Amino acid sequence: MLESLITSKTRLKLLIKFFSNPKNQGHLRGLADEFGESTNAIRKELNNLSEAGYLLKVADKNKIDYQANIHHPFFSNIQDLIRKYLGLDKLLATVLERMGKVYQVALVGDYARGIDSGIIEVQITGCDLNEEYLETISDKLQNLIHKKVSFKIQQNITDPEALLIYQIQD
Repeated sequence: MLESLITSKTRLKLLIKFFSNPKNQGHLRGLADEFGESTNAIRKELNNLSEAGYLLKVADKNKIDYQANIHHPFFSNIQDLIRKYLGLDKLLATVLERMGKVYQVALVGDYARGIDSGIIEVQITGCDLNEEYLETISDKLQNLIHKKVSFKIQQNITDPEALLIYQIQD
C-alpha cells in the first residue's frame, strides 16, 4: 500500500532502514550492498532525503554516515507510517491481547536493523505468559501483515540492537 505513495523502491528501503529504528545508521557503499542497489540510486535518494532534512549526515573519518533526523517535525509521523507499513501496530496489539502480563516486546534481527526481510523476530519478557497463544497467533499474524513472525520468550532483552516497541509503565 505504501508503495503506491512512495514510488521509489530505494527511497522506501531507506525510510524503513532509518525510521523503523532511529539508532540505525548507514553509509553509501554499505547501503548499496545491503539493498543490492547501485551506489548512484542510493546517493540520489540519500541526497534528496538529506536536503529535505529527514536524514542527518555524520562525518566519520573518510566516510559519511546517515541517520534519521529525530528533531525533524515529521519524524514521529514518518516513523508511525513506517511501523504501520511493517505491521508492527497489529503485531503489538495481537500480542498484548491475551498474552498475560507482558513487560517488554522488542524486535531483534533484520527488522531491528531496518532490513525488510520478511521475517520479524520478536522477543517478549513478562510474567505468566501464554506460550500456546504465541503459537496460534504466528500464522494469524503472517496472514494479517504478510510477514513471517517468530516469537521468543526471554527473561531479559539482551540483544544490543533490539528495538523496544513496548514496555510496561511502572
